[in-house]
Amino acid sequence: MNNILNGHIPKHVAIIMDGNGRWAKQIGKKRAFGHENGTNSVKECIDASIRLGIKNLTLYVFSTENWKRPKFEVSALMDLLVYTIKNQKKSLIKNDIKVNVFGELESLNKKPKEKLEEIILSTKNNNKLNLNLAISYGSRQELIKAIKEVSIKVKNNIISEKNIDEKIINEHLYTRNLPNVDLLIRTGGESRVSNFLLWQIAYAELYFTDILWPDFKEKDFFEAIVNFQKRERRFGKINE
Repeated sequence: MNNILNGHIPKHVAIIMDGNGRWAKQIGKKRAFGHENGTNSVKECIDASIRLGIKNLTLYVFSTENWKRPKFEVSALMDLLVYTIKNQKKSLIKNDIKVNVFGELESLNKKPKEKLEEIILSTKNNNKLNLNLAISYGSRQELIKAIKEVSIKVKNNIISEKNIDEKIINEHLYTRNLPNVDLLIRTGGESRVSNFLLWQIAYAELYFTDILWPDFKEKDFFEAIVNFQKRERRFGKINE
């Protein structure tokens, strides 16, 4: 942490938490064991974000494509989600963390949906860190949803076609209240974005690491931030 520069901290960090299943397989355990241990890395990244003053942390918890996984694994993931929310509720409130959830939440079963609604309500007035959970989320689906909503408003003369711009699109995304992503981290050795926040990461710095998610700790998060701080962000401009 000593190498991190003050005043050049990303406002919004997003993480694709990859490698849980492979981590478990390496030690002869079932995939669910990897997901369980991955929750420790979530806590470390939350704590690190608070220490650095990062205001927005978005985690790719469960994609729309993840529904295609074996039913027993999906069920285990949902059970883990419910357990983690219940277990971490007091800590989230104590540490002034606001939980936001976005995605196709109508796809969730009753119990996880109720637990998510409960934690959102319980933390709605917190403001130290926005912890954003992307659940049953896919960026292409999000964009299709936004285009449909804008099209309906154009058809009903609520929005003029001439006025459609980035701001209008942003207002119809799940992340409408969040700043664009500054840093996207992906663990697990893969170098792709997997349908995650395609619009929001247009100018994000991408950081890929071979570390499997359950092994990704606070020091690794700090290393990603140091790497981010060494980059020159030009947003299409030149550095002169």
